[in-house]
Amino acid sequence: MILVLLGTQNNSFLRLLEEVDKNIVNGVIEEEVIVQAGYTKYASNNMKIHNLVSSQEMEKLIEDANFIISHGGVGSILQCVKKGKTVIAIPRQKKYKEHVNDHQLQLVKTFAENGYIIGINDIKDLQQAIISIKKFKPKEFTSNTQNIINKINVFINENSK
Repeated sequence: MILVLLGTQNNSFLRLLEEVDKNIVNGVIEEEVIVQAGYTKYASNNMKIHNLVSSQEMEKLIEDANFIISHGGVGSILQCVKKGKTVIAIPRQKKYKEHVNDHQLQLVKTFAENGYIIGINDIKDLQQAIISIKKFKPKEFTSNTQNIINKINVFINENSK
């Protein structure tokens, strides 16, 4: 099963679902596709589309997925890479009115450059990413949160004297 994640913000990402649908029709995707569409309204006989799912159901879907196709939201990407899942991420872009700015371009680029995901900017590259996903081995994700907390604590302690 392939899981497609579009997040929960009030932004449509129609062009991603259209491209996934094309890849089902042309035979590149042969598995079942389940979509968490959020606010993207799309009808297809080729995918099971849910607007939103519970956090428990999301955990199970991520666990069961062979790989994930995600928008460039940090929450969606992190939730998957923390579980060691293979992810293709495509950023929403301001020029398509999919988001208020282009921060997802940088997020996807950073995660991809660090080896955690396959990141693509052009939706037309989805087919090649799907084909190459079988050979992609994501780098194991390690959180940097504790390091940041330690630096903040040092800063506070040094500046409170």
